[in-house]
Amino acid sequence: MQRTVTLSGVLFVVWLLLSGYFEPLMLGLGVASVAAVVYIAHRMEVVDHEGHPVHLTWRALAYWPWLLWEIVKANIDIAWVILRPRMPIQPNVFTVPGSQRSELGNVIYANSITLTPGTVTIALEDGKLTVHALTRDSAAGIESGDMDRRVSAMEGAAAGTDETIVDKEAL
Repeated sequence: MQRTVTLSGVLFVVWLLLSGYFEPLMLGLGVASVAAVVYIAHRMEVVDHEGHPVHLTWRALAYWPWLLWEIVKANIDIAWVILRPRMPIQPNVFTVPGSQRSELGNVIYANSITLTPGTVTIALEDGKLTVHALTRDSAAGIESGDMDRRVSAMEGAAAGTDETIVDKEAL
C-alpha cells in the first residue's frame, strides 16, 4: 500500500511539473490520469520493491552526490586521455563480484559503473559483473571496490569480501 501511495504522489508531482497547469479541471484530469496509471501498474504487479524502491530513498540521497562526483572526475580523466597526443588508451575486460544482496542492488551497481565514463558493464550474471574499461586507471577505480561497498551500504547490506578481482584479461 505504501508503494502505491508514494508512486501516486511521485507521478502526480512529475505530471504537475511537466504540465504546469493549476486550473481545477486540469488538476482533476491529472489526478485521473495518475489513478489510471497506478491502477494499471498495480494490475501488472510492477509496484514492488524493485519497480518502486521506496526503501532506498534516504540512503540513495547520500549515494547520489558521491556518484555524481565520481562521474565528474571520470569525465575529466577521460577528456584528459583523449586530448593527450599519444592517447594512452589501454582497453581491458575484467570481472568483479558484486556484494549486493538483491538483483536490484546488482543492477544499481552495474548501472553506476556504466554511468561513470570510461567503464561499461557488459554482463551481469550470478552476481558477477563483466566490465570493459577504457584505461587501466578506470579499471583500478572499479577494482578498488569503493563503489561496490557504497552500493551495498545504500542497499543496507554490509560490504562483502575484500576480494575484488575474479578474472582479468587484456584485449
